[in-house]
Amino acid sequence: MTQEKKVEDLERGTDTTSAVPRLWSTHCDGEVLLRLSKHGPGHETPMTIPELFQESAERFGAYPALASKNGKKWDTLTFSQYYEVCRKAAKSLIKLGLQRFHCVGILGFNSVEWVIAALGTILAGGLCVGIYATNSAEACQYVIQQANVSILIVENDQQLQKILSIPPGKMETVKAIVQYKLPLMENITNLYSWHDFMELGNAIPNIQLDRVILSQKANQCAVILYTSGTTGTPKGVLLSHDNITWTAGAMAQEMEISHISGKQNTIVSYLPLSHIAAQLTDIWIPIKIGGLTFFAQPDALRGTLVYTLQEVKPTVFMGVPRIWEKMQDTIKENVARSSSLRKKAFAWAKMLGLKVNTKRMLGKRDVPMNYRMAKALVFTKVRTSLGLDNCHAFFSGALPLSQDVSEFFLSLDIPIGEIYGMSECSGPHTVSNKNVYRVLSCGKVLNGCKNMLLNQNKEGMGEVCMWGRHVFMGYLNREEATLEALDEEGWLHSGDIGRLDSHGFLYITGRIKEILITAGGENVSPIPIETLVKEKIPIISHAMLVGDKAKFLCMLLTLKCETDRMSGEPLNKLSMEAKTFCQTLGSQAATVSDILKSRDPVVYTAIQYGIDLVNQQALSDSHRIRKWIILEKDFSLQGGELGPTSKLKRNMITQKYKAQIDSMYSS
Repeated sequence: MTQEKKVEDLERGTDTTSAVPRLWSTHCDGEVLLRLSKHGPGHETPMTIPELFQESAERFGAYPALASKNGKKWDTLTFSQYYEVCRKAAKSLIKLGLQRFHCVGILGFNSVEWVIAALGTILAGGLCVGIYATNSAEACQYVIQQANVSILIVENDQQLQKILSIPPGKMETVKAIVQYKLPLMENITNLYSWHDFMELGNAIPNIQLDRVILSQKANQCAVILYTSGTTGTPKGVLLSHDNITWTAGAMAQEMEISHISGKQNTIVSYLPLSHIAAQLTDIWIPIKIGGLTFFAQPDALRGTLVYTLQEVKPTVFMGVPRIWEKMQDTIKENVARSSSLRKKAFAWAKMLGLKVNTKRMLGKRDVPMNYRMAKALVFTKVRTSLGLDNCHAFFSGALPLSQDVSEFFLSLDIPIGEIYGMSECSGPHTVSNKNVYRVLSCGKVLNGCKNMLLNQNKEGMGEVCMWGRHVFMGYLNREEATLEALDEEGWLHSGDIGRLDSHGFLYITGRIKEILITAGGENVSPIPIETLVKEKIPIISHAMLVGDKAKFLCMLLTLKCETDRMSGEPLNKLSMEAKTFCQTLGSQAATVSDILKSRDPVVYTAIQYGIDLVNQQALSDSHRIRKWIILEKDFSLQGGELGPTSKLKRNMITQKYKAQIDSMYSS
């Protein structure tokens, strides 16, 4: 029976032979039926990660692959060196006792060592498990136990102490710990420095490693990604070699990035590598196309990212919406400080930029002369200030980008392509780029994959379901959860509500699990309302709608504040944009406390005015915001309100601010 015939049978829900693998598996050592199509991109020959890596080393050998900052200079590894050092790490892992399909946990900020550990693990036949650097000791313990982690790679003493605080009885599977940054502060058995670790495997013969590499199959697991836990207990997403290698190639084509001799694509790695979006753009796609990855400083998200961007000048940049929002705030603050003439020039260029780029979306390529002037006077300078002057591909993922932010950058000649997907589909399902673009759309379905909208209503909206080589194997040791995500025919159910326009562009309109059902039985999708609130009220940083099983809707609001450069904690001090907003109203408030103590009349009136504007666009009376409250502190990773990609942890926020929510319903 051919592979295609097996796929056809399973698509119809029939399996004519029990001997072949199924489309899913929940075991580390399981094998799955690959979702090959008869023709086109979905029919490409499957390959393992070691095969892709070896091919990359042969094709791009002398080109730089990884770059890390050493004082004022960048140390680089070529693709040949990259491959050899990963083989060296693989032999050391084998020496430490890593067995086939056993897990290596990596805990720390993005670095050359993180990537070498990941590739070394896969070459050695193990499974790479990224652990979020922001995880608590308890959250780390959960992953270590659930994945039966065999070896732990930690960044520094801070992460080591987190691990050492876990009771030994909860880490029985861990054979060794390797620390890759800073001198070792502890003298304990089976704790290794990075240097000592890398020397361990010298006695392991190459042929032993090669046998392990040759034993690997494309339909077996290579990577386990843990979901961020924003909607419940984190789940281990099993991704096969084929999931990774096929998706990396498909995405490189969709993003329109490839290796051209002498013109190497460059990427800055700063989003957590435990997340699929960063792993794909920082590791797997660069291996596929021969790209160069620069590693940002650990405090990148606390303010130093822009300096790295200005120095590196990447050709491809991926940001989550929060990053683009902060860039927008920075641009606005710089414009606010400029002369009245510059402000007028900026406003004129933006208006022209939006007009021209909106026409480009419809296929009109003519560029007026004054557009070139706007580019010279404004657009080029904005890109340079952000370090994006060499960038030709701008992307956003993990969360929807608001219309305000999308149109703001579009008007500055920076079309941000949205990528929609999830860990369970190896990252992307739909992609936008500068040639496939609509504001508020997340683009078109990845070439070689299929999309279905389940249970469509009269407006054409239904649950987004996915099929293709990018669909995951299953959840580690969680068969029930796997069968909730994958239906009998193998379609992956996203839990997101979407619609397709006549040109094939996908628009996400809500999430099933996030939908609030009021006491009157009305279904309310919170994200569009929250996004509109942030657009209408410039002082608002985060907005979260509440009202599940309640008589009416209320909203928690936080204000835009400055953050501590060291810890990333939000401060009491208002951001420059927020202070300017207050001053425009006639308020002298400089902190959140100033506004809350006196319930600053002009600020509260302005916020209510913005809420009224949002309510005017409500679908029905039950979609209106009746009450709102300003919280004392902005949401943050450190506060526990946000996940690693800045998604709202709704359940956690509801519990943490229960008293404030109750006060709105009791008064």
